[in-house]
Amino acid sequence: MSCPEPLLEVRNITFSRPAEGGQSQQILHETNLSINKGTILAVVGPSGSGKSTLLRLCNRLLEPHSGQILLSGENIQAMDPPALRARIPLVTQKPFLFQGSVLHNLQSPARLRRMTLPGKDDPALQELLEQCQISLSWLERDAHKLSIGQQQRVCVARALVGPCQVMLLDEPTSALDRPTTDLLAQTFRQLAGQRGLGMIIVTHDLRLAERCADNVALMQEGAVVETGPPDQLLHSPTTQTARSFLSSEPV
Repeated sequence: MSCPEPLLEVRNITFSRPAEGGQSQQILHETNLSINKGTILAVVGPSGSGKSTLLRLCNRLLEPHSGQILLSGENIQAMDPPALRARIPLVTQKPFLFQGSVLHNLQSPARLRRMTLPGKDDPALQELLEQCQISLSWLERDAHKLSIGQQQRVCVARALVGPCQVMLLDEPTSALDRPTTDLLAQTFRQLAGQRGLGMIIVTHDLRLAERCADNVALMQEGAVVETGPPDQLLHSPTTQTARSFLSSEPV
């Protein structure tokens, strides 16, 4: 049986940025990753290892210096950036919400694309609310008066209003307590399975990675040094680099 074509594939990506004295600082070194439909990849590693940079390359908020990123086999460099970001949205660490109600925020993607706004009785919107575990009673509430965990849920739902294929999440649970984190992890698993999404989650929370990811990638000094299922990489890593990292960041 042939393996399915990756939904998103990162091939030999390198990225550098200007440093002091006019020199160039290399952030990523020939990085390779892939993710299939309906699966979650957690990217872990020490601060400064290039994790967030990798996310921003995946929807062209940054441009690589070499290599390719393919979405369903198509080079994203050939895609219109706003259209690409509807297919590969990024949910940031700190929830960003527009002024107004939760419904206003969930309508914003359609408003920006000049499409018909979904109403609170729209079946597709109601299905999305259920999948993201958002109560209908939230719709008329001021989005900024929700808890941080509730705001993060609204941001995830808003990213799904459109042709989302791969969701990028940058430290989505860093400001949340453990019960809220566990609930959001359950939401991620349900969304990946029910919608056939690919998800890439950058996180320092190894417990989150263990609970919701299908695979984990460890990055260090701008390179992926080991990948594998959570039970393997987090408990029986094959490289000394991974063992050293986990000894300082226990699951």
